[in-house]
Amino acid sequence: MRLDKFLCDMNCGTRSVLKKEIKSGVVSVNGTVIRQSEFQIDETKDQIRYRGSLCRYEKFVYYMLNKPAGVVSATKDRKEKTVLSLFYDGQDSDTGPNPEKTTDLFPAGRLDKDTEGLLLLTNDGALAHRLLSPAYHVEKTYECLLAAPVTQTQIRALEEGVDIGEKKLTLPAKVSVQTAQKILLTITEGKFHQVKRMLKAVGNEVVHLKRVRMGPLFLDEGLAPGQYRKLSAEEIDLLRSGSTAGGLLSKIDAVIFDLDGSLVDSMWMWHAIDIEYLGRFGLEPPENLQAMIGGRSFSETADFFKETFDLPDEPEKIKADWNRMAWDKYTHEVPLKEGAAEFIERCLQKQIRLGIATSNSRELVETVIASHGLTGHFDCILTGCEVQKGKPAPDIYLAVANALAVSPDRCLVFEDIVDGIMAGKAAGMKVCAVYDETSAWQNAQKKELADYFIHDFKELI
Repeated sequence: MRLDKFLCDMNCGTRSVLKKEIKSGVVSVNGTVIRQSEFQIDETKDQIRYRGSLCRYEKFVYYMLNKPAGVVSATKDRKEKTVLSLFYDGQDSDTGPNPEKTTDLFPAGRLDKDTEGLLLLTNDGALAHRLLSPAYHVEKTYECLLAAPVTQTQIRALEEGVDIGEKKLTLPAKVSVQTAQKILLTITEGKFHQVKRMLKAVGNEVVHLKRVRMGPLFLDEGLAPGQYRKLSAEEIDLLRSGSTAGGLLSKIDAVIFDLDGSLVDSMWMWHAIDIEYLGRFGLEPPENLQAMIGGRSFSETADFFKETFDLPDEPEKIKADWNRMAWDKYTHEVPLKEGAAEFIERCLQKQIRLGIATSNSRELVETVIASHGLTGHFDCILTGCEVQKGKPAPDIYLAVANALAVSPDRCLVFEDIVDGIMAGKAAGMKVCAVYDETSAWQNAQKKELADYFIHDFKELI
């Protein structure tokens, strides 16, 4: 990147002013004064100082604001105080923003003047669009203090959709009763004064409104009204991944799970089995064994073991031994990934078809499914032994999609390793990468290749 463009992006001045500033010798790169505006820098690695101050490059910034009542959700307003004027003129903190470096901030969405709570301030237009677009159905949860006790009739109406004077009824909402006159209302739309109009439509009234959640982002209760903080790296990852079930499942007719490391937390078990099995022959598994066999089918892995470790047993006996060693662990020690059971139920409620595409053996897959009470939940289960090529080839995912009678572009894949992600993408499917400790070293590459990234399925509930 050109030096003058970098400083311009950092809001240090206009391009014409900065050319003069650079020429005057007030800018240094890695300790060396640079006087050429066109000098090329690596904005992610080089240390650039402007008039002695270090400029850290952040293409996009994200702040959580606990919006107080009495300010409007706008960048400018001739009459009212805005959330940005509150932002720039308010909290003085070492972790707070530098107004000179964040002049392109805007509120992602809006809250009414008298509404409090979670508001995201950013300069990331693409992310804001994904959070706000009706196509993504991002959930927003509001704490509503009501004028009168909520009734079961009112709850049923809100959960079915109500007439607020638009062409269509509101989409079904979720209601969680906190007290007789306080509810949490979750909606996936953003119509003008929607929450207040919905309660009025059922014969009640909102006397105080506070937003407490937007997609995967929850209001930090440690922030007093008017206070803000930068989002954590994990919160930013959640927002960028689009990892809420509404957005993730938009325009999806089938969900296909890899098994080990994606649907069940079992990769630790296979490492233990590798050690025990090879130990029978006086061998130790190499440190990169999982990377060496990643994506191979059960049969291909057995062939690999026999050839690589010069084992006396034939592949069929190797597989039989592995099945016996794994059966008890799968039955008693291997849990589902956190939130997976609830996410599967949500998919079934949405009439989304489910499949499994795994490199494991069919015997062990059926053992896992049965041990977790999921028998009958999946319309198709295929193993790598049943297709011509294993992952990263797309064969197994295309075969499952064909069996489910769903177009690949309407399928969503969950995978924990790079080879699996590549297989899903090669099949033309959306792919959500799943965090697993054994493949954590691949996280950067997984995030780059996949459409989404989650740490567990709880993020989708």
